[in-house]
Amino acid sequence: MAGEFDDRLLIEVRRLADALERLAGLPPARNDWTAADCFVWVPANLRLQPVPRPNRVALSLIRGVDHVRDILHENTLRFAEGFPANNVLLWGARGMGKSSLVKAVHEDVRAATRSELKLVEVHREDIASLPALLDILKSSGLRVIVFCDDLSFDHDDTAYKSLKAALDGGIEGRPENVLFYATSNRRHLLPRNMMENEQSTAINPSEAVEEKVSLSDRFGLWLGFHKCSQDDYLTMIDGYAAYFQLPIAPDVLHHEALEWATTRGGRSGRVAWQYIQDLAGRLRVPLERK
Repeated sequence: MAGEFDDRLLIEVRRLADALERLAGLPPARNDWTAADCFVWVPANLRLQPVPRPNRVALSLIRGVDHVRDILHENTLRFAEGFPANNVLLWGARGMGKSSLVKAVHEDVRAATRSELKLVEVHREDIASLPALLDILKSSGLRVIVFCDDLSFDHDDTAYKSLKAALDGGIEGRPENVLFYATSNRRHLLPRNMMENEQSTAINPSEAVEEKVSLSDRFGLWLGFHKCSQDDYLTMIDGYAAYFQLPIAPDVLHHEALEWATTRGGRSGRVAWQYIQDLAGRLRVPLERK
Protein backbone atom coordinates (compact mmCIF):
# COMPACT_ATOMS: atom_id res chain seq x y z
CA MET A 1 0.00 0.00 0.00
CA ALA A 2 2.82 2.38 0.93
CA GLY A 3 4.67 1.49 -2.26
CA GLU A 4 1.61 2.29 -4.39
CA PHE A 5 1.23 5.65 -2.64
CA ASP A 6 4.90 6.46 -3.23
CA ASP A 7 4.52 5.68 -6.96
CA ARG A 8 1.49 7.97 -7.27
CA LEU A 9 3.31 10.71 -5.38
CA LEU A 10 6.33 10.40 -7.68
CA ILE A 11 4.11 10.66 -10.76
CA GLU A 12 2.41 13.77 -9.41
CA VAL A 13 5.76 15.37 -8.55
CA ARG A 14 6.99 14.73 -12.08
CA ARG A 15 3.83 16.23 -13.57
CA LEU A 16 4.26 19.31 -11.38
CA ALA A 17 7.90 19.63 -12.40
CA ASP A 18 6.99 19.35 -16.09
CA ALA A 19 4.29 22.00 -15.70
CA LEU A 20 6.70 24.41 -13.98
CA GLU A 21 9.27 23.84 -16.72
CA ARG A 22 6.70 24.67 -19.41
CA LEU A 23 5.71 27.84 -17.54
CA ALA A 24 9.34 28.88 -17.24
CA GLY A 25 9.83 28.53 -21.01
CA LEU A 26 12.92 27.33 -22.80
CA PRO A 27 16.24 27.63 -20.95
CA PRO A 28 18.62 30.33 -22.20
CA ALA A 29 20.76 29.11 -25.09
CA ARG A 30 24.56 29.00 -25.06
CA ASN A 31 25.43 31.17 -28.03
CA ASP A 32 28.45 30.32 -30.17
CA TRP A 33 29.81 33.39 -31.96
CA THR A 34 32.25 31.26 -33.97
CA ALA A 35 29.41 29.35 -35.67
CA ALA A 36 28.77 32.03 -38.32
CA ASP A 37 29.09 35.70 -39.23
CA CYS A 38 25.33 36.24 -39.46
CA PHE A 39 22.68 35.33 -36.88
CA VAL A 40 18.92 35.59 -36.33
CA TRP A 41 17.70 36.64 -32.87
CA VAL A 42 15.31 34.13 -31.23
CA PRO A 43 14.04 35.83 -28.04
CA ALA A 44 12.08 32.82 -26.73
CA ASN A 45 15.29 31.28 -25.37
CA LEU A 46 17.69 34.23 -25.86
CA ARG A 47 19.29 32.37 -28.77
CA LEU A 48 21.38 33.75 -31.60
CA GLN A 49 20.66 31.27 -34.37
CA PRO A 50 23.63 30.95 -36.77
CA VAL A 51 23.04 31.45 -40.50
CA PRO A 52 25.91 29.60 -42.23
CA ARG A 53 24.75 30.52 -45.78
CA PRO A 54 23.18 34.02 -45.72
CA ASN A 55 20.92 35.08 -48.57
CA ARG A 56 22.97 37.89 -50.10
CA VAL A 57 24.54 39.11 -53.33
CA ALA A 58 27.99 40.53 -54.02
CA LEU A 59 28.34 44.26 -53.41
CA SER A 60 29.48 44.77 -57.02
CA LEU A 61 26.07 43.59 -58.24
CA ILE A 62 24.14 46.34 -56.47
CA ARG A 63 23.84 49.13 -59.05
CA GLY A 64 22.08 52.46 -59.28
CA VAL A 65 22.58 53.42 -55.62
CA ASP A 66 26.25 54.33 -55.70
CA HIS A 67 26.01 57.39 -53.43
CA VAL A 68 24.17 55.70 -50.55
CA ARG A 69 26.28 52.57 -51.03
CA ASP A 70 29.47 54.52 -50.47
CA ILE A 71 28.08 56.28 -47.37
CA LEU A 72 26.90 53.02 -45.80
CA HIS A 73 30.18 51.31 -46.63
CA GLU A 74 32.26 54.07 -45.05
CA ASN A 75 30.08 54.13 -41.92
CA THR A 76 30.36 50.35 -41.57
CA LEU A 77 34.11 50.38 -42.20
CA ARG A 78 34.67 52.94 -39.44
CA PHE A 79 32.60 50.86 -37.04
CA ALA A 80 34.48 47.65 -37.88
CA GLU A 81 37.80 49.45 -37.29
CA GLY A 82 36.66 50.58 -33.83
CA PHE A 83 35.86 54.22 -34.63
CA PRO A 84 32.61 56.15 -34.02
CA ALA A 85 29.76 55.47 -36.47
CA ASN A 86 26.03 56.18 -36.76
CA ASN A 87 22.86 54.13 -36.66
CA VAL A 88 21.43 54.02 -40.19
CA LEU A 89 17.89 54.13 -41.57
CA LEU A 90 17.64 53.05 -45.21
CA TRP A 91 14.27 54.24 -46.44
CA GLY A 92 12.40 54.69 -49.69
CA ALA A 93 11.16 52.86 -52.76
CA ARG A 94 10.54 49.16 -52.36
CA GLY A 95 12.65 46.71 -54.29
CA MET A 96 15.66 49.02 -54.63
CA GLY A 97 18.07 46.81 -52.69
CA LYS A 98 17.99 48.30 -49.20
CA SER A 99 18.29 45.01 -47.30
CA SER A 100 20.58 43.52 -49.96
CA LEU A 101 22.91 46.48 -49.53
CA VAL A 102 23.14 46.03 -45.75
CA LYS A 103 24.06 42.35 -46.10
CA ALA A 104 26.48 42.96 -48.97
CA VAL A 105 28.27 45.83 -47.19
CA HIS A 106 28.60 43.75 -44.03
CA GLU A 107 30.29 40.93 -45.94
CA ASP A 108 32.52 43.24 -47.95
CA VAL A 109 33.73 45.16 -44.87
CA ARG A 110 34.18 41.98 -42.83
CA ALA A 111 36.34 40.45 -45.57
CA ALA A 112 38.31 43.66 -46.23
CA THR A 113 39.17 44.27 -42.57
CA ARG A 114 39.44 40.57 -41.66
CA SER A 115 37.46 41.43 -38.58
CA GLU A 116 34.86 39.46 -36.65
CA LEU A 117 32.11 41.93 -37.50
CA LYS A 118 28.78 40.19 -36.90
CA LEU A 119 25.32 40.84 -38.32
CA VAL A 120 22.29 39.97 -36.16
CA GLU A 121 18.83 40.19 -37.72
CA VAL A 122 15.89 41.04 -35.47
CA HIS A 123 12.40 40.42 -36.77
CA ARG A 124 9.96 43.31 -36.59
CA GLU A 125 7.72 41.48 -34.09
CA ASP A 126 10.67 40.98 -31.71
CA ILE A 127 11.59 44.67 -31.35
CA ALA A 128 10.31 44.71 -27.75
CA SER A 129 13.01 42.17 -26.81
CA LEU A 130 15.88 44.46 -27.86
CA PRO A 131 16.99 45.22 -24.26
CA ALA A 132 17.61 41.49 -23.67
CA LEU A 133 19.56 41.24 -26.92
CA LEU A 134 21.71 44.26 -26.09
CA ASP A 135 22.60 42.70 -22.73
CA ILE A 136 24.03 39.72 -24.61
CA LEU A 137 25.79 41.79 -27.26
CA LYS A 138 27.53 44.24 -24.95
CA SER A 139 29.38 41.41 -23.21
CA SER A 140 30.35 39.61 -26.43
CA GLY A 141 33.54 41.58 -27.03
CA LEU A 142 32.62 41.81 -30.74
CA ARG A 143 31.45 44.57 -33.07
CA VAL A 144 27.84 43.80 -33.97
CA ILE A 145 25.35 45.32 -36.42
CA VAL A 146 21.74 44.73 -35.36
CA PHE A 147 19.59 44.68 -38.49
CA CYS A 148 15.80 44.98 -38.81
CA ASP A 149 14.30 44.66 -42.28
CA ASP A 150 11.07 46.39 -43.33
CA LEU A 151 10.68 48.25 -40.04
CA SER A 152 7.48 50.22 -39.49
CA PHE A 153 4.82 50.71 -36.83
CA ASP A 154 1.05 50.76 -37.03
CA HIS A 155 -1.62 52.48 -34.97
CA ASP A 156 -1.63 51.54 -31.26
CA ASP A 157 1.77 49.89 -31.67
CA THR A 158 3.97 50.93 -28.73
CA ALA A 159 7.02 48.82 -29.63
CA TYR A 160 8.61 51.93 -31.12
CA LYS A 161 9.28 53.13 -27.56
CA SER A 162 11.47 50.07 -26.94
CA LEU A 163 13.37 50.85 -30.12
CA LYS A 164 13.91 54.48 -29.11
CA ALA A 165 15.38 53.42 -25.78
CA ALA A 166 17.55 50.72 -27.39
CA LEU A 167 19.03 53.07 -29.98
CA ASP A 168 20.55 55.62 -27.61
CA GLY A 169 18.20 56.21 -24.67
CA GLY A 170 18.16 54.89 -21.13
CA ILE A 171 20.67 55.40 -18.37
CA GLU A 172 23.25 53.09 -19.96
CA GLY A 173 22.74 54.12 -23.57
CA ARG A 174 23.52 51.95 -26.57
CA PRO A 175 26.58 49.69 -26.13
CA GLU A 176 29.54 51.14 -28.03
CA ASN A 177 30.12 47.82 -29.81
CA VAL A 178 26.61 47.80 -31.34
CA LEU A 179 25.10 49.65 -34.31
CA PHE A 180 21.49 49.50 -35.51
CA TYR A 181 20.66 49.36 -39.23
CA ALA A 182 17.03 49.32 -40.37
CA THR A 183 15.20 49.41 -43.69
CA SER A 184 11.76 50.89 -44.20
CA ASN A 185 9.48 52.21 -46.91
CA ARG A 186 8.67 55.12 -44.56
CA ARG A 187 11.06 57.91 -43.69
CA HIS A 188 9.52 58.40 -40.25
CA LEU A 189 8.64 54.70 -39.69
CA LEU A 190 5.05 55.62 -38.75
CA PRO A 191 2.08 56.06 -41.10
CA ARG A 192 0.97 59.64 -41.68
CA ASN A 193 -2.57 58.96 -40.39
CA MET A 194 -1.11 57.66 -37.13
CA MET A 195 0.80 60.91 -36.62
CA GLU A 196 -2.27 62.95 -37.55
CA ASN A 197 -4.43 61.01 -35.08
CA GLU A 198 -1.90 61.63 -32.33
CA GLN A 199 -1.89 65.31 -33.21
CA SER A 200 -5.69 65.63 -33.16
CA THR A 201 -6.16 63.88 -29.79
CA ALA A 202 -3.17 65.19 -27.85
CA ILE A 203 -3.38 68.03 -25.32
CA ASN A 204 -0.32 69.50 -26.99
CA PRO A 205 -0.45 68.35 -30.66
CA SER A 206 3.08 69.46 -31.52
CA GLU A 207 4.55 67.39 -28.68
CA ALA A 208 2.73 64.26 -29.88
CA VAL A 209 4.15 64.62 -33.38
CA GLU A 210 7.61 65.40 -32.03
CA GLU A 211 7.60 62.12 -30.08
CA LYS A 212 6.86 60.15 -33.26
CA VAL A 213 9.38 61.97 -35.43
CA SER A 214 12.06 61.64 -32.74
CA LEU A 215 12.21 57.90 -33.44
CA SER A 216 13.76 58.52 -36.86
CA ASP A 217 16.03 61.12 -35.28
CA ARG A 218 17.74 58.31 -33.36
CA PHE A 219 19.29 57.29 -36.69
CA GLY A 220 22.26 59.49 -37.44
CA LEU A 221 22.17 58.62 -41.14
CA TRP A 222 19.05 58.62 -43.33
CA LEU A 223 19.81 57.06 -46.71
CA GLY A 224 17.07 57.55 -49.30
CA PHE A 225 16.32 55.09 -52.10
CA HIS A 226 14.25 56.32 -55.03
CA LYS A 227 12.64 54.69 -58.03
CA CYS A 228 15.26 53.92 -60.64
CA SER A 229 15.43 55.34 -64.14
CA GLN A 230 15.41 53.16 -67.24
CA ASP A 231 19.18 53.62 -67.59
CA ASP A 232 19.78 52.51 -64.00
CA TYR A 233 17.48 49.52 -64.49
CA LEU A 234 19.32 48.39 -67.65
CA THR A 235 22.65 48.90 -65.88
CA MET A 236 21.47 46.45 -63.20
CA ILE A 237 20.41 44.00 -65.91
CA ASP A 238 23.76 44.28 -67.71
CA GLY A 239 25.65 43.78 -64.45
CA TYR A 240 23.76 40.59 -63.59
CA ALA A 241 24.08 39.22 -67.13
CA ALA A 242 27.84 39.81 -67.19
CA TYR A 243 28.38 38.46 -63.67
CA PHE A 244 26.58 35.19 -64.42
CA GLN A 245 27.82 35.07 -68.04
CA LEU A 246 24.36 34.66 -69.55
CA PRO A 247 24.58 33.93 -73.29
CA ILE A 248 22.21 36.52 -74.80
CA ALA A 249 22.64 39.43 -77.20
CA PRO A 250 22.56 42.86 -75.49
CA ASP A 251 19.70 44.21 -77.63
CA VAL A 252 17.57 41.12 -76.93
CA LEU A 253 18.46 41.35 -73.23
CA HIS A 254 17.36 44.99 -73.01
CA HIS A 255 14.16 44.41 -74.98
CA GLU A 256 13.12 41.48 -72.78
CA ALA A 257 14.10 43.28 -69.56
CA LEU A 258 12.03 46.37 -70.41
CA GLU A 259 9.06 44.22 -71.41
CA TRP A 260 9.38 42.35 -68.10
CA ALA A 261 9.39 45.64 -66.16
CA THR A 262 6.28 46.80 -68.03
CA THR A 263 4.38 43.66 -67.03
CA ARG A 264 5.42 44.22 -63.40
CA GLY A 265 4.29 47.84 -63.42
CA GLY A 266 7.64 49.43 -62.64
CA ARG A 267 11.42 49.22 -62.53
CA SER A 268 13.51 48.31 -59.48
CA GLY A 269 16.43 46.19 -58.41
CA ARG A 270 14.04 43.45 -57.33
CA VAL A 271 12.30 43.42 -60.72
CA ALA A 272 15.71 43.23 -62.43
CA TRP A 273 16.72 40.24 -60.31
CA GLN A 274 13.40 38.49 -60.96
CA TYR A 275 13.91 38.90 -64.71
CA ILE A 276 17.45 37.52 -64.47
CA GLN A 277 16.16 34.47 -62.58
CA ASP A 278 13.58 33.87 -65.30
CA LEU A 279 16.16 34.35 -68.05
CA ALA A 280 18.70 32.03 -66.42
CA GLY A 281 16.01 29.40 -66.01
CA ARG A 282 15.04 29.60 -69.70
CA LEU A 283 18.70 29.41 -70.71
CA ARG A 284 19.30 26.54 -68.26
CA VAL A 285 22.17 28.46 -66.63
CA PRO A 286 22.68 28.12 -62.85
CA LEU A 287 23.00 31.43 -61.02
CA GLU A 288 26.49 30.77 -59.74
CA ARG A 289 29.55 32.82 -60.48
CA LYS A 290 31.67 31.28 -63.19
